[in-house]
Amino acid sequence: MGIPFSKRELAGLVILGLGGALLLALAPYASGLIGGVVLYVMLAPVHSLLARRLAARTSAGLIVVLALVALIVPALTFAGLLVDQAQSIAYDVMQGPLVDRLFALKIGTFALGPALRGLGQQLIGWLGTSALGLVGQAARIGLNLTIAVFILYYLLLHSHESWRAVKPYLPFSPSSADLLRDRFRDVTVSTVIGTGLVAAIQGTCVGLGFLLTGLPNALFWGIVTVLLSILPVVGSGLVWGPGALSLILSGRYGAALGLILLGILVVANVDVLIRPAVSQRFARVHPLVTLVGAIGGVGYFGLLGLLIGPLAVSYFFELIRIYRKEYLSPPVAGVAPPAPPAGGSQAG
Repeated sequence: MGIPFSKRELAGLVILGLGGALLLALAPYASGLIGGVVLYVMLAPVHSLLARRLAARTSAGLIVVLALVALIVPALTFAGLLVDQAQSIAYDVMQGPLVDRLFALKIGTFALGPALRGLGQQLIGWLGTSALGLVGQAARIGLNLTIAVFILYYLLLHSHESWRAVKPYLPFSPSSADLLRDRFRDVTVSTVIGTGLVAAIQGTCVGLGFLLTGLPNALFWGIVTVLLSILPVVGSGLVWGPGALSLILSGRYGAALGLILLGILVVANVDVLIRPAVSQRFARVHPLVTLVGAIGGVGYFGLLGLLIGPLAVSYFFELIRIYRKEYLSPPVAGVAPPAPPAGGSQAG
């Protein structure tokens, strides 16, 4: 009995199988692989400027060192705050006026308070465990960071050779492949710059708001706002909203009003003004793409998914757009279809 596949089909199945196995093997390091490309896109212009005065390898090495400092210092600062303060902050919240009111709630004859109190104690224990777990993942995070900076260094020195090697394997015409590369670059710059500016400004504003109104742990909640601000429209409100509610329940209505006005008039408008302006300048990325990508990315990449998720979703839609332009758009009148590849057979 013969093999039910032709040699061509069998070769294709082998390639698909090996490709799937390779993807599974590399999945734990996806953040490092994608992160290296993102770092290259953002830092390539800096390398071009430095390479005019320094040797190419010296310039690339200096950029790698600066990138490591820019990534590691903020990450260690936040991790230290999380480990040191997570449980104490959760405990303070559980002892606050908002939770006291919730503990007194009843639904009919059912006392909701004891159930909420037990849930709160579990939350405090979970935060402490998670904070220590973050430290336990340091080896994996370090490995992904090593992969990212290695890719960054290699691409800074050999970007043109890398593109020439990859381009023939893309299932698009040369012009469409170049267009796809340019769109990927624009989407990356738009997402990183827009998200970074919005997050930094909103985090600073909310942190100052907490500090001026006397709410505790202003630095911590400012950093939390930086992370949540990646979620368009609603992200920062998840921090200043409960803060204002806590002030109201404490009887500090003037401070609460000030924090609400800061959140609505300043913090929310930062998202409304800056993100579309950056998107218009570099690439049109819809806020819904950012929101869906961030939600999906967190489950797969952790905190890095807040950035990588929107990029992945944006890349997906760019692929669809180029595919539609290449293969589904009707031919323009008077323009001949592209000639088949040399040596290729034509259907008769």
